[in-house]
Amino acid sequence: MKNYLKYCLLFFWMLGGFCSFAKAQPYLRPVSYMDTTLKFQADSIKKEMSSQGFTVVKEAPIRMESGYEMPVIVPLTQGMCYDFVFIGDSTSKLYEVRMFDYNDKQVVYEKHFGEGIESNVIKFSYIPQITEYHIIKPVQVNKKKKENISGYIIMFKKTQ
Repeated sequence: MKNYLKYCLLFFWMLGGFCSFAKAQPYLRPVSYMDTTLKFQADSIKKEMSSQGFTVVKEAPIRMESGYEMPVIVPLTQGMCYDFVFIGDSTSKLYEVRMFDYNDKQVVYEKHFGEGIESNVIKFSYIPQITEYHIIKPVQVNKKKKENISGYIIMFKKTQ
């Protein structure tokens, strides 16, 4: 019962914080357009992952601001194999993804440098030890653009 209350409080706290943050930060809302390069990369990654027995659980194009994290909260089930993909704008110089568990402990850290198609994709696998919410925080640094930087995040789950 304690855990149930804890999760309910966390959900409402995050929902309230997200709603007020989204109003104050309109550039962090999901985008209705998507860069054609990102769409091509996302489609080819989804096709490749599908052939390896993964299915898409969640995916979203996102608008980001250079140097600022874009937190994404995901529920994960104990023992399931998940793969996460973050695709950043190909003109950015730095791409970084951190994942934190419910206790705010960092469980994944990936960083790529460079400009171009190959360096703008961060992919990692994760198998949670317990069923709980995790926070993924992608960030990219772009010298040419400060706002409205394209990004795309995909969450896969192993089904076969």
